[in-house]
Amino acid sequence: MIENRPGAGTNIGTEAVVRAPADGYTLLLASTTSTINATLYDRLNFDFLRDIAPVAGIIRLPIVIVVNPSVPAKTVPEFIAYAKANPGKINLGSPGIGSPGHVAGELFKMMAGVDLVHVPYRGGGPVMTDLLGGQVQVLFGSTSLTIEQIRAGKLRPLAVTTAMRWEGLPDLPTVSEFLPGYEASAWSGVGAPRNTPAKIIDTLNKEINAALADPTMKARLADLGGTVLTGSPTDFGKFIADETEKLGKVIRAANIKPE
Repeated sequence: MIENRPGAGTNIGTEAVVRAPADGYTLLLASTTSTINATLYDRLNFDFLRDIAPVAGIIRLPIVIVVNPSVPAKTVPEFIAYAKANPGKINLGSPGIGSPGHVAGELFKMMAGVDLVHVPYRGGGPVMTDLLGGQVQVLFGSTSLTIEQIRAGKLRPLAVTTAMRWEGLPDLPTVSEFLPGYEASAWSGVGAPRNTPAKIIDTLNKEINAALADPTMKARLADLGGTVLTGSPTDFGKFIADETEKLGKVIRAANIKPE
């Protein structure tokens, strides 16, 4: 049974799992937002790294930098030059403060040394509407949010934010080809209350990885623009810790505060 617990940027759902019995029957669909919130919010009733035991990764999704066609830049270097020539005049839309796209955009601003004006929206739909309308000029958006508009020629993609090129748009370069060391992505995986027995976690991990190895499941995740995020609970735990540290540095440096 799936139980949606929306609100407070996923924190309500996470806290419900933290407080649940550690018996393997209540699990959390964790995501990039989980690692962002660890730094974004000063006061939470839980510590994500301490209170949620990593079980298994599921999917990793590239983020695509897309611009409104009115922007003259066709490549990342051209966009950086255009942004440096127009400081404070280019609007960077995002689905919300502290969203994966927002943090990926702030990381880009820091590494490229450009001044973009962040304009947060309430969700992907509204920001996409204004990007197409030209009210904002650039978006760091998930493949699922952007791919239809890219294929329709309504938005121009500049690069993907992952370390490797994305097979959905194989000719599109990565940001790191121009800004070495840049890497950002969205992901999701499964966590459990922290005292869940290792035997239960290992069993869940094996079953999830077996499901991810199924060709039908792989194809479905590929349709979403993602790649499977497999590995042991320890692998997933290290991945989460590394992401929390990296994104935490960006949030502190950019002084991002929750709405």
